[in-house]
Amino acid sequence: MSRSRPDLDISRHLIEPAWPTTLAIDEPAPPIDWPSFFGNPNPVELEVGSGKGLFLANAARDHPDRNYLGVEITKKYARLTAERLVKQKIENAKIWAGDIRTVMPRITDFSLLAVHIYFPDPWWKKRHKKRRVFNEELVASVARTLEPGGELHLASDVEEYYKMIRELMADDRRFEERPAPVPGSPEHDLDYLTNFERKYRIEGRPIYRANYARTRAVTITEIDASTSSIA
Repeated sequence: MSRSRPDLDISRHLIEPAWPTTLAIDEPAPPIDWPSFFGNPNPVELEVGSGKGLFLANAARDHPDRNYLGVEITKKYARLTAERLVKQKIENAKIWAGDIRTVMPRITDFSLLAVHIYFPDPWWKKRHKKRRVFNEELVASVARTLEPGGELHLASDVEEYYKMIRELMADDRRFEERPAPVPGSPEHDLDYLTNFERKYRIEGRPIYRANYARTRAVTITEIDASTSSIA
C-alpha cells in the first residue's frame, strides 16, 4: 500500500475542501452536517492523523452501522487512504486532507461517538514540541464535540509523550478514564490497529494506550462556552 493509483476514482472518499486548509482563515467555515456528509444518520467517529488508513478501513469495515472520518495532513497519505477505501469497497468512511485544527471548528457540539488518536508525531526537538497535535486546544475541541459517554482512544510508542497526555487529562473533569483495550494477537499482516502498531509490535517496542470517556454531566455553561467558541 505504498504506490498511488491515479486511475482510481477516489472523489467520494477523499475530501479536499476548497476552504483554506491553513490556519489563516478570516471567517468561520460552515459546520459539517453529518447526515448530508455521509448520506445517512449513523453515528460518527473521528480519527486524527490517519496515515495510510489501516485503522480507518478496518474500523469502518467492522462497524458498517457507523461512519468514520479520518483527517490526515499529509496529502499523499490521505490519497493512499482514499484508494484503500475504494479498493476495499468501503462506503462508510472518508478521509479529509488537511490540518485537524481547521476541521475541528466545523464539527458541531456533542456530535461524535468517538475520537481516535494513534501514534501522533512526537516532534522530538524541544523547539518543535509546540507542534504536537495533542495539547489543551485539542482536548477542548474533543470535549466539545464528543457526545456524553463518547470515548477518546489513544496510543503512543513514546513514553514521554504518553505521560504528558496522561498529565493533561488527569485533572480534566470533562473526562473520566476507562480501562485501555488489551490488544489481541494479530491473525494476519493487516490485523493491527495501525501501520505503526504493526511495525512497533514486530520490533517488540512497548506501546502505551489510554481510553477516556466524556462525562455524561454536560453543563449549560459548557454548552454556552462551546457554542460561542465556534460562532
